[in-house]
Amino acid sequence: MSEVAFYVHPEADVSPEAHIGAGTRIWRHVHIREHARLGESCNVGKGVYIDAHVTIGSRVKIQNNVSLFEGVTIEDGVFIGPHVCFTNDLQPRAITPDGKLKSADDWMITPTLVHYGASLGAGSVIVCGITIGSFALIGAGAVVTRDVPPHALVFGNPARLHGYVCRCANRLTDVHEQDGVLIGWCDACQLSCRMGA
Repeated sequence: MSEVAFYVHPEADVSPEAHIGAGTRIWRHVHIREHARLGESCNVGKGVYIDAHVTIGSRVKIQNNVSLFEGVTIEDGVFIGPHVCFTNDLQPRAITPDGKLKSADDWMITPTLVHYGASLGAGSVIVCGITIGSFALIGAGAVVTRDVPPHALVFGNPARLHGYVCRCANRLTDVHEQDGVLIGWCDACQLSCRMGA
């Protein structure tokens, strides 16, 4: 762990081989594995599990009981609601074809990337191998099985596109394409929003 100021609750289990950024707060019953990296000013809620080699940017809010498994990368400014679960194996089995317990050598991690400013609603499941775009909004309970474009609003099982949202998370209106880029209007901000990659 780095030698800068951060808070770890006495009932949390943080590997000394993890890197924790300045100003990050880690609460009760959190488990952070070796070589995980958390940026500055993150808030990690009760009961969160962060697996080995997971990378989390700065100013990320992770609510209670989230599971982030190896292969997950979270960019800055992401919100992860309570009970969100990331997967990392597209062909999960406990045993090999001949009935032996699988070891780490018997499976392959499939990476997942969540871009800057995205929000993942409570209880959503993020199937591995996808990318979630900047400022996308994933509805509560969604099962996300494919890439999500920037600013997209998706929900359901499987999650489907139901419109677009502003950086402030309000729904955009008058969404149209202009010079190959989607543009929408935010009534809350009274601004147009360009939804680039």
